Amino acid sequence: MISPYNDEYFMKQAFLEAKKAFDLDEIPVGAVIVANNQIIARAHNLTERLHDVTAHAEVQAITAASEYLGAKYLTNCTLYVTLEPCVMCAGALYWSQIDKVIYAARDEKRGAGRIKEGLYHPKTVVTNGIMAEECGQLLLDFFKIKRG
Repeated sequence: MISPYNDEYFMKQAFLEAKKAFDLDEIPVGAVIVANNQIIARAHNLTERLHDVTAHAEVQAITAASEYLGAKYLTNCTLYVTLEPCVMCAGALYWSQIDKVIYAARDEKRGAGRIKEGLYHPKTVVTNGIMAEECGQLLLDFFKIKRG
């Protein structure tokens, strides 16, 4: 039997988190962290609600996953996030030693990919593109509303 749980399934779950952020008038970025084919953390941006510039979806997810595991390292875990992590989040992911980061839409202005090396842990695999259009469109729609 083929498992219904694959990269697209988990990115859809991150997208649902991004929609929650959108509904809260937060920049619509969502994330989930998966271990052993099970979601152990769900998060979305909370920077406005918490009045905290570090309350990005990725940071919220790292904290929740670490709490769930009772450990500071996220080895054998995968992060699915709807937007390319920024430099701050990439640094946090470095320290978490997460195995894999999969993001949907690229962030040409603030994404960690602008800096070529050294942001992610050397063992971390980083890939992108799953649901990039849908996740990118949600962000465009959000900023279109914001800018009137």
